[in-house]
Amino acid sequence: MRTLTLRGGARVPVTAAEWSDAFGVVVRGRVRLELRDGTPGPVLGRDAGFWLRGTGVRALHNPGRRTAHLRIHSHRPSSRRNDMISTDDTRTRAGRSPGLAVTGLVATVAAVAATTVAAALARTAGVDFAVSGTGETIPLSGFAVVTGFFSLVGVAVAAAFRRWSDRPAHRFVRTTTLLTALSLVPPLLTGAAPATVAALVVLHLIPAAVLIPALARHLRRSSPTTAGTRTRAPAV
Repeated sequence: MRTLTLRGGARVPVTAAEWSDAFGVVVRGRVRLELRDGTPGPVLGRDAGFWLRGTGVRALHNPGRRTAHLRIHSHRPSSRRNDMISTDDTRTRAGRSPGLAVTGLVATVAAVAATTVAAALARTAGVDFAVSGTGETIPLSGFAVVTGFFSLVGVAVAAAFRRWSDRPAHRFVRTTTLLTALSLVPPLLTGAAPATVAALVVLHLIPAAVLIPALARHLRRSSPTTAGTRTRAPAV
């Protein structure tokens, strides 16, 4: 018998040979079973026991922030090479996968850079970005600030869905796609020159094209499912 430790957000692939005669018990925290096709399986709470042999589970994932501990019972002699993944191995695997904050920050920087460069190119091509009725033009720094702000809002939305939704990636994509569509309405109502309107529409789409796929991929990979499901012997 040994203990498998999963830090918050950690994910450990399931190797069939290692779990052929092993029985696991969650002694602390929560563990999500990730099915073979990548869809979320049940979330196991404290004292839940499970077999993985022949179930189609491809990975174990800790959906919470607290460290989870599993007690692994196996009749097979312990082996340094072929035994369950150790605590150190688990931490190494978890460390290789960046958290949502890091993914969001990188995507935000990329979105700001792409939008600012696109605005500069549009201005070079003759688009003046003049605000109708004021005679003022939108500076490049304005595009950067607005893009950065709303990108961080998108990261916050992703974090909220990861925490409270059972299908975070799906709901995040639907919500942000709708918000992006709504954000295209103001440029169409500005009364600016057609070239300016077209450029503003494109500049709204660029950060969405950068941010939404990056955060959706992260949510599919490591986001939690809704907590509260407890089972003694999950059928998956």
